[in-house]
Amino acid sequence: MNHYETVFILNPVLSEQQIKETVSKFEDFLTSKGSKMVAKEDWGLKKLAYEIQHKKSGFYHLFQFEAPADILVGYETEFKRDERVMRFLTVSLDKHAISWAERRRDKLKAKSN
Repeated sequence: MNHYETVFILNPVLSEQQIKETVSKFEDFLTSKGSKMVAKEDWGLKKLAYEIQHKKSGFYHLFQFEAPADILVGYETEFKRDERVMRFLTVSLDKHAISWAERRRDKLKAKSN
């Protein structure tokens, strides 16, 4: 199993319920294909550096997960088909990126406590 990270931006006109449905749709896709969710983060509404689909902001979400490489094609196809998703990026994490992500999560936990 390889380690991956996906950041995706959802349309800012979505309701809270629609955002939750969209996020759970992609999470359910991963878990149904045998992936293991390592972390999920909701970064909230952020201003975009440039307009996407005539929108100046979007809801950012991050998934870190372990998955077999063969499910990525189907996973990214689901992002392309969903009109609520404005942009997405999935990257493979090497051992250095994995340790950095763990340290970052630990810092966030320490801040919230």
